[in-house]
Parts: sequence; structure tokens; C-alpha cells
Amino acid sequence: MNASYAIDYEMIFQHAPVGMCISVDRVIQSCNDALAAMFGYARAQLDGQSFAVLYPTMDEFLRTGDRIIPIMNTKGRYSDERIMRRGNGELFWCHVTGRALDPQQPLGAGVWTFEDVSEKRPVTAELTPREREIAALLVEGKTSKIIARETDLSPRTVEMHRAKLMRKFSASTSSELVHKLVGVTR
Repeated sequence: MNASYAIDYEMIFQHAPVGMCISVDRVIQSCNDALAAMFGYARAQLDGQSFAVLYPTMDEFLRTGDRIIPIMNTKGRYSDERIMRRGNGELFWCHVTGRALDPQQPLGAGVWTFEDVSEKRPVTAELTPREREIAALLVEGKTSKIIARETDLSPRTVEMHRAKLMRKFSASTSSELVHKLVGVTR
């Protein structure tokens, strides 16, 4: 690298090819243009806002936060794909990855990236908040028993939601449902 070239981290942050933000206690401190554009806001509209504005419902925001903590405590980072909400109300699949700056405070200060994966995985059915949560966990390859444990639901209730998802996506098997959820056609 040329020693006379100064690295401008602010410029790198603002021009990153994925949405990025710095947060503290799930409040956006600063975001880049890609994140603001992905969600349909101006950067200034998101700075200082709770991540809750990016979720379809407050309940999904709260449940996701509860799910993130033990994973961050174990791995030091978190990653998943979930349905998020743009400023205009449109729902879309988003790959989210984050890392806490202090491993002792998993939802404290952190760096998060967001990637819109809606082109390869469109939201094609009207889903309830709980169905969106179950769908995201199914896509991760989790079993009903694990999903039940992570969501504080009974395995029977998870199976009921899976059955509703199968009807909504016209899937005859669980594996066909997952393929349809990830946008793979059979």
C-alpha cells in the first residue's frame, strides 16, 4: 500500500456495498447511504432511531432482541435472514449480521450490516409476525423442537405454524417449504 495514501474510514463506511450502521442499545448512531436507501429513508431520518422502525412489528423487534442475546454471548456475533420493513411498509428478506464492540454487552455498542436478499427470496405470501419468525428459523435449518425452545412455544404450536406456512406456500413437504421460502424452485 502506498504510504502517502491516508485511509478515510468514514468514506469507506459511507460507500460500503452493503447497509451498515453503528448502534448502541439497538439505537442507530450512524448509518451509511446503502442502509438508508435499502429501507427507503434519508440517513438523517435513521440516525438516532431505534432498530424497531426497521421491523414489521414491535413484537418481532422485541423477540429478535431476546433471541440475539444468548447467541452473541456464545459466539460474539449474530447473523440471520429475516423479514424486515421498508419505510413505505413493504416487507422484504434481509440478511443481518452484527458484532458487539464489548462482548459483555451483546446489545450495547455494535456494528451491523444489512443486505437486501429480496431478489433471490421475495416475500410472496401474507404472513403473520409469528409465521415470519418461524419461517426465518426454518430457513436456518432448525427443527420444530429447537424453534419451540427458542421461541418459548410448544412444539405442537410450532408444527401448527409450519402447517399454515405449508398451505400458504402450497408446499407438500417441509423441505419443499424451505425451498420455497429461500426462493429455490423445484
